[in-house]
Amino acid sequence: MHDLLLALLILGPLAVAIVLALLPKLAPEPARIVTLLATIVTFCASLPLLSTDLGGGMTHELDLPWIATFGIRFHLGVDGISAPLVVLTTLLMPLVVLASYGHVHDRVKQYCVLLLAMEAGMIGVFAALDLVLFYVFFEMSLVPLYLLIGVFGGARRAYAALKFFLFTVAGSLPLLLAILWLVQKGGSADFAALRTLARTLTPHEQGWLFAAFAAAFCVKVPLVPLHTWLPDAHVEAPTGGSVILAGVTLKMGTYGLLRFCLPLFPQATTQAVPLLLALAVIGILYGALLAWAQGDLKKIIAYSSVSHLGFVVLGLFSLQSTAASGAVLQMINHGLSTGALFLLIGMIYERAHTRQLIEFGGLARTMPRFAFCLVLATLSSIGVPGLNGFIGEFLILIGTWQTHPVAASLAALGVLLGAIYMLGLVKGLLFGPLVHPKSATWRDLNSRELLLLTPLFVLMVAIGFAPQPLLRRIEPPVERMLEAPRLLLETPPPPPPRDAEIPR
Repeated sequence: MHDLLLALLILGPLAVAIVLALLPKLAPEPARIVTLLATIVTFCASLPLLSTDLGGGMTHELDLPWIATFGIRFHLGVDGISAPLVVLTTLLMPLVVLASYGHVHDRVKQYCVLLLAMEAGMIGVFAALDLVLFYVFFEMSLVPLYLLIGVFGGARRAYAALKFFLFTVAGSLPLLLAILWLVQKGGSADFAALRTLARTLTPHEQGWLFAAFAAAFCVKVPLVPLHTWLPDAHVEAPTGGSVILAGVTLKMGTYGLLRFCLPLFPQATTQAVPLLLALAVIGILYGALLAWAQGDLKKIIAYSSVSHLGFVVLGLFSLQSTAASGAVLQMINHGLSTGALFLLIGMIYERAHTRQLIEFGGLARTMPRFAFCLVLATLSSIGVPGLNGFIGEFLILIGTWQTHPVAASLAALGVLLGAIYMLGLVKGLLFGPLVHPKSATWRDLNSRELLLLTPLFVLMVAIGFAPQPLLRRIEPPVERMLEAPRLLLETPPPPPPRDAEIPR
């Protein structure tokens, strides 16, 4: 297995980042152009991944020895779950670079180096099939985002970056210990070998291993009550950092739960279902209510992400294939809609230098192109039929209803709350009197801004009308991930022992 495509997708951006970092006097414009070209080439090179085998197996595999003494390998591969997430990552990166023309004017080279290094780490997370390699990429994507927030963020950037770092590292430490224990016990960190090893684990071992893995992934999602780092990180991050954080980084948590927790620890998964479903429903409703109460535009979208990712966790831990497939599709949908919303908020912030909703109004009259784009992104986010958000939420709710109708009913309230706070954002920004004294002079979206939004809107409409090409690739590997825990649920418990006859 020597398919080099995934290795090139990872090493290409990393190599460009190293070259840029070693050029001491590179001017901002050349650095930005080189980064934009590198991310566009990476995106184009990633498109063949969407031809993933519909049988549900891994494709584009590269399997080479790495640390042979401990059975650790440089093993990469993608299936119908990971391939769309890799392409989503490579799609968002050139858009982030284009967006930086409006808000990054100092230390441009360093900004570009961090973006490229982070892209390499994020692709590696979705492609790694060795747990040690996965952990390396998982942590590798943390450091550039920490620096993006801490160096290029707002007034409270140091606090937000440190909080993000501490939460993530605290969650990752149990994951590292669990991976090392598995390597020591099984003699390998390869995902396929560990699936075989998982069948020999005792219920107690499965329980603490599941808890260690889930701790890292639930922080990254983030699930309530581990969510408090997210609003601060979003508010203080630059626009590009918010797009990457919402569009890709949060998906590492839900991806890890599906890829590793469910198939490796099926017995612990089935025991954890009530807790995870409860946390998912709490996240959906609590995140929506918090979003409704916010006045900062970024905080509204940040708390909406807590609510939307709660839907994804709900779909995964329903252990029902329709809901879980909808959850994977919703990961992609959330990256598109929330990425567009953060880009739009960044564009209006560049003009107004404020994100307080109360200071806006009437922009539909003075900025009609901005108004159209905001309404379309909002309708996608709240799941209006005909756009991408609808099909994902619909599959999650209808699938969860089959196994957990109470959880599905409560989660459906989150859809209603989502429409309330997002339409309230639209009303506050676009309608009513012009509140900001300079709003009448703000220019509408320019060609560059429309260009970087267009791919997201095209995909929102395309997935809304034709989700099947994606779902056909997602469903087979999702079935494989659910196979072990569902088998435990469907297998009836052994009958109680018959009482021994008492001799007369």
